[in-house]
Amino acid sequence: MTLILQLEPDVEAGLFALARAKGLPLDLYVRSLLKQFAASTSNAETTPEQRASAFEQWIESLPEMPVLSDEAMSRDAIYRRDDGSPR
Repeated sequence: MTLILQLEPDVEAGLFALARAKGLPLDLYVRSLLKQFAASTSNAETTPEQRASAFEQWIESLPEMPVLSDEAMSRDAIYRRDDGSPR
């Protein structure tokens, strides 16, 4: 299907900048936005159980990430200076 849109210049510029930041041509970027929008509107017709199942499947599809140690999450590690000394 072909669809012709008349966009305001500022809207077009904003979409173009977002597409460029994603490394996509404008038409592919807009198509992906429309697909996301269509999927989100169809979520209104799904049950809470179906949405929860889809969410769990999405979580399982994420790559394994290492867990940070307690030391890495300590206040001293967060606020350490560039030279390694605490602030």
